[in-house]
Amino acid sequence: MYLRAIHAESSLKALFELIQSNPLGVLTTAIPSTSYHFIQSSHIPWVLDIISDDPEAPVKGRLRGHMARQNPQAKAIIESLTVTGSPPASPLQQEVQILFTSQDHHYVSPKFYTETKPSTGKVVPTWNYAAAQVYGKATIYHDSSSAESSEYLSKQIHDLSQLCETSIMDYTGERGKQAAWKVADAPDRYIEIMKKNIIGIEVTIEDIGGKFKMSQESSKGDREGVIEGFNNLGSEVGRNVAALVRKRGEMKDVVKK
Repeated sequence: MYLRAIHAESSLKALFELIQSNPLGVLTTAIPSTSYHFIQSSHIPWVLDIISDDPEAPVKGRLRGHMARQNPQAKAIIESLTVTGSPPASPLQQEVQILFTSQDHHYVSPKFYTETKPSTGKVVPTWNYAAAQVYGKATIYHDSSSAESSEYLSKQIHDLSQLCETSIMDYTGERGKQAAWKVADAPDRYIEIMKKNIIGIEVTIEDIGGKFKMSQESSKGDREGVIEGFNNLGSEVGRNVAALVRKRGEMKDVVKK
């Protein structure tokens, strides 16, 4: 990821919050195989366990996820572990990458630049977005018959469902809201069958970077034009991006002082 200084986010707390608010990340692996593509990616929802917000800490946190055993990426992973004769909870030799993108992103029209466009015309389209990129080592829980894999998957699917039911769906059971769905609501035997069809993936966060590209590089006049342009779209995404442009612009102005 290109981290231009004016867009780069150095706060681990802010990056962790971005991940927690946008848990669907793209897992990318590069595994030599005669049967599957070398580079593969899959969208996976993750649970974040924060260990440290110290940028110098060797491990900042852990991401816990799972994927379908029939996924070609999972097959390539299992194949590589089988070749090396790894145990049920096995470290993947290759480094992995996970990319998270904020749900609030949008095309930026040159028409929004109310200061530069009328004076020089030297403007081009761009895209505003926020993203976090994680690198780390993965432990794979791939043996469906092992107690260790079963325990990991039980905790993983419980924690993930609770995260999504409460934080995303707002099913808290409080103040008249619906109660959250629980794994225990499904038959035990059914859950055990489902667990045999997935593998667990736990990634240690060894390196993390991210950016909030929200028109900070623009002049204050152009930023105001961008904010107005997004607000005038009349959409929730437009309003959210406008608010982020204002917030990030104000942060930039404070730093300059």
